[in-house]
Amino acid sequence: MINNVVLVGRITRDPELRYTPQNQAVATFSLAVNRQFKNANGEREADFINCVIWRQQAENLANWAKRGSLIGVTGRIQTRNYENQQGQRVYVTEVVADSFQMLESKGGTKQNEESQNNTAPNFARDNSHDIPGTEISDDDLPF
Repeated sequence: MINNVVLVGRITRDPELRYTPQNQAVATFSLAVNRQFKNANGEREADFINCVIWRQQAENLANWAKRGSLIGVTGRIQTRNYENQQGQRVYVTEVVADSFQMLESKGGTKQNEESQNNTAPNFARDNSHDIPGTEISDDDLPF
């Protein structure tokens, strides 16, 4: 059975870093991933995908990625459920990220990268699966 996910998108809010009682780092974040096709109005829609990442990768993400950062994520889809305070069953589907890759320098522009030779760190565990960067203008952002 295969459960692999590869996403490229922009972080919609700063990652939220927390620690479990066993002192394991965990960060939650949401990615805005553009759909391939435009809607009837000629606008590109996006999916907002909830993600979670653990341990050192969570700390790295919280330190390096902020709202609007373009990142690539590899991981798997996971479903879980729980009972909320009102006694209702809540179902959650999320991506559990194994690794991520910053796809822009801190300045975020190609000109800035060339002038300062400022490259983003690579947090992928296996560099043979690097995700190529994509050019995205501010007009393509859903936020």
